[in-house]
Amino acid sequence: MLVALNMTFSIMKLRIGSFIALAALAGIVTGGGRIGWLEGTVFALGVLGASGAAGAFNQYHERERDRLMARTHNRPFANGTLKAGPIWPATFALLLAGSLMMAWSVGGTLATVLVFLGAVTYGVVYTVWLKARSVWNIVIGGAAGSFAVLAGAAAAAPEQGPALGPVPVLLAGVLFLWTPPHFWSLAVTRCEDYRRAGIPMLPVVSEPAVWAPVIFCHVAVLVALSFLPLAFGMGPLYGAFAALGGLPFLLAAWRLLRAPGRQAAMRTFRASLAQFALLATGVILDGAARWAA
Repeated sequence: MLVALNMTFSIMKLRIGSFIALAALAGIVTGGGRIGWLEGTVFALGVLGASGAAGAFNQYHERERDRLMARTHNRPFANGTLKAGPIWPATFALLLAGSLMMAWSVGGTLATVLVFLGAVTYGVVYTVWLKARSVWNIVIGGAAGSFAVLAGAAAAAPEQGPALGPVPVLLAGVLFLWTPPHFWSLAVTRCEDYRRAGIPMLPVVSEPAVWAPVIFCHVAVLVALSFLPLAFGMGPLYGAFAALGGLPFLLAAWRLLRAPGRQAAMRTFRASLAQFALLATGVILDGAARWAA
């Protein structure tokens, strides 16, 4: 049972999926509060399932490249534990359909369309079209997470009023800018892997003089953008968490700019994880504080 659970966790990329679901919860909190905690949980699980379906398809489609990379060669499809066959894409499609139905049951049509667009962006646009073809792969692929924020906001939008307010749009922009430096920092530490697999990540195809400033600029803009929700009603608790996560991320990116290298890149990668988690936590706690008041 434990082996099966671990394999499912790996195939569906639930580590990434949990961040996507957290982004959807952040969207729900900032969307106007039309749905309660139970409906919000159901919607977040629908987002998690849709993300898992896209992640599983990514692993299935990328199984040959995954065999060439030290980081991914032990994935179930890559190491042969699971054999390729048409049953798998069909299973992932059914999981996606069920997850979309779950999201629609509490979130409505617009929110469900946004969840679907997020899954398609990652599963098709990024995985099939861009990943092995363009240095813009993760830039465009980063929109997948942004759709989750917008979907959550649309699910919770009041019946009378805009479907998407300024705060969730800003947070979607933050997440869009967050994804490239997060993955580029990891790619710095795994350049040989990506080069061997033929994946043109920015640090693989350019010199530090190019990718280090690009990473820093992304981080600087997203950190600045993360404070703008304060102008649209978010409280000081949110601002504290935005600073607690954003400033160390900015410092790590600055150090990477000044001295590009694997250790600095890994510190930037870890700082990106902390920044996202703290920002989303700040959104949720700020919303809870306003609700309690």
